[in-house]
Amino acid sequence: MALGTWIVSSCVPEVDESRSAGEAPAHYVRRLAEAKARAAIGGLPAGAVIAAADTAVVDGNDVLGKPADAAHALLMLRQLRGRTHLVYTGLAVLDGISRQLLTDVCVTDVPMRDYSDAEISTYVATGDPLDKAGAYGIQHAAFHPVREMGGCYASVMGLPLCHLLRLLARLHVASQPELPDRCQAHLNYACPVSNAILGGAPVG
Repeated sequence: MALGTWIVSSCVPEVDESRSAGEAPAHYVRRLAEAKARAAIGGLPAGAVIAAADTAVVDGNDVLGKPADAAHALLMLRQLRGRTHLVYTGLAVLDGISRQLLTDVCVTDVPMRDYSDAEISTYVATGDPLDKAGAYGIQHAAFHPVREMGGCYASVMGLPLCHLLRLLARLHVASQPELPDRCQAHLNYACPVSNAILGGAPVG
């Protein structure tokens, strides 16, 4: 599909997403994003610029991946209810010609609302949480699990676009200056950190 002046294609590379014992969340998502970018290079056109991402939901000392089943999703959502956790999204951008690889990590505070057990059960029954880290999709209109946001909304969905643009600029890939505004319009979210991220600040 076309995105401004970019031509975008996608693939789903197979990588081992196991977390090493004691591995810090930031290192974990950065490592997986890099592994995905390197694994994808053979499945995309020669010379492509590859962007890969990986997201982890972190609650205290727990790194919550995708739930194993519906019962596991229920437990995760109860654990996160009414509390603030962190979402780490690792990004890797790989130049298919030079093989130069750049990485970044976006960290976002996510305060969850005090949803009921009945709401959790209804949401899990939709199947939506089963392929999502932390067992929730922030954008799910019926469940709307998050109370409010003060950071990068797109990162919690899995792709922090301003961080991506910042990496692509370092690879001298043509800029898409309208993309942050389009992101905010699509999400209906006035991002308070977009300008700082694009200016180089290490914020989520």
